[in-house]
Amino acid sequence: MIGPTHFDHLPNETDVVTEHQPASQNGLRRGNLALVLRALRAHGPLSRAQLAARCGLAKATVSSLVTDLGLRGLVHETGAAVPGQGRPGQQVALRPDGAHGLGLDVHADHVGVAVIDLTGAVVHQARVALDVPAAGPARAMDALAELARQVGQEPVGVTVSVPGLVDTDAGAVTIAPRLRWQGVAVADELAARTGFALDLIAVGNDANLGAQAESEAMPNVHDLAYVNGDFGVGGALVADGRLIRGSLGYAGEIGHMPMDPFGATCSCGRRGCWESQVGLAALLHACADPTDPVHDPSLDLASRMRLIRERAEQGDRRTLDALHATGSSLAIGVSIVVNLVNPAVVVLGGYFAALPEWLIEPVRDQVVATTLAPGGGGVRIVGSRLDFAEAAALAGLRRVFADPAIVPMREEAPA
Repeated sequence: MIGPTHFDHLPNETDVVTEHQPASQNGLRRGNLALVLRALRAHGPLSRAQLAARCGLAKATVSSLVTDLGLRGLVHETGAAVPGQGRPGQQVALRPDGAHGLGLDVHADHVGVAVIDLTGAVVHQARVALDVPAAGPARAMDALAELARQVGQEPVGVTVSVPGLVDTDAGAVTIAPRLRWQGVAVADELAARTGFALDLIAVGNDANLGAQAESEAMPNVHDLAYVNGDFGVGGALVADGRLIRGSLGYAGEIGHMPMDPFGATCSCGRRGCWESQVGLAALLHACADPTDPVHDPSLDLASRMRLIRERAEQGDRRTLDALHATGSSLAIGVSIVVNLVNPAVVVLGGYFAALPEWLIEPVRDQVVATTLAPGGGGVRIVGSRLDFAEAAALAGLRRVFADPAIVPMREEAPA
């Protein structure tokens, strides 16, 4: 389960009312519903009096809002009383099955799905190995749609995670070199195959989604860099609690930092990109010959990482040398990011997080040694706790925390 503070920051990608900031007259009721729902998300079960204090609202207003949220099936009374003067108040909590976010991810070697409930718990997850570049967009979208259809819950939001440049307004992939996709209308294609309303579907860059989800999990961290390790290497930056997209939305393509003009050819067609040094293809190539099982496209990332881990733990010299070289190159790139933006935390996701002993712990020491600021500028380097589909599901769930009124009211609250 993802903890109750998982959503404390970046409730969505636009400015919304936050705790201690009651809504303006425009949309007052809807804004205050969101205010109460987010307070419960951040702090867990609270009495109505505690909610009023947290949100800066009158107790009578909070009681009315709680009734409204209850009729939408989003909250319920826990039966636990809060002691104090006078009549004990009943605690109010998020109702786990009140809403679900659906996340889908498509990467070079697989498609995946995750469903997360209102409390942040993962209630469904699946992944299917697929050679996406060879399959092409149509077959990959068929596979994604099939995973979505197997989900029993009706989502309040659907988000598709893709490793590439995304036009978020159009719900389309502009270009994803590792997938060999260009100009793919992902939202339209998914809606046509599943029957989901088009306005429920969003498409996001995998690193941006990962950065947002990780930032939300750290309530006291406002400046964060995220680096995702897969066949492609992407990055994202959260500064002062906001995702940085850049002037055209292309910020974060750190995998294409030129590191060696005479290096290997990258998927983008250029030579010596950071991705060509620390991407998953580079690690696999260094670890084993082409006929080795770690190159089998039918194996998903977790299976390949298990093989590499087993060999490293057994002291296989080729595997250890490959991990050392990858770790050293990873540290150089992370040091550049730390020197440039001085984040409080760098989160390493994807396959980097699956091999922390070799790709996270040694990187910490090297970054401190190669960063100008004393002690690395206070940066912490940690592994991600989420996979691509989970981060996408959390993005889908944000819709209800931004506007609980998207969930219709019932004649009476569910039991």
